[in-house]
Amino acid sequence: MTPIAPEPIRTERLLLLPLLVAHAEEMAAVLADPRLHAFIGGSPADPAALRARYERLVAGSPDPAVSWGNWVIRLADEECLVGTVQATVTGPADGRTAEIAWVVGTPWQGRGIATEATRALIAWLQRHGVRTVIAHIHPDHRASAAVATAAGLTPTDVRHEGEIRWVRTAGG
Repeated sequence: MTPIAPEPIRTERLLLLPLLVAHAEEMAAVLADPRLHAFIGGSPADPAALRARYERLVAGSPDPAVSWGNWVIRLADEECLVGTVQATVTGPADGRTAEIAWVVGTPWQGRGIATEATRALIAWLQRHGVRTVIAHIHPDHRASAAVATAAGLTPTDVRHEGEIRWVRTAGG
């Protein structure tokens, strides 16, 4: 598989920027609310732990058949980071699959940011040969289900580690 590399993605209100290790300190503050972990587990990472994680992510997947795409979400009007989107891409160039995820910091939730960022990410992925987009969402996470629905994904009967698999195929 020819790897895909994240590029800046613009929307009306947002700029999705390829993840840099330098984003760790600001993102540690964005992701500091323990409520963000209610459905995904764990706890907020301090800047040093997040920097170490970002170093691994920026280095890319050790598997040449897998591309990791990680972006921070910058709210243009406020010139601040507000969350992340990510995609793990596999498969041949003419039929790639991407597993995606998103998170928006608590102060910026309820403003359509996750939906706008996710739609932009999916459009970018489709321009890069992704035919199938998958997200895994906790069955009680109504906000993420709303984002997935607005981005054109539909729930399936498949469960993965207790989460519902949502899917969108090209043209969907």
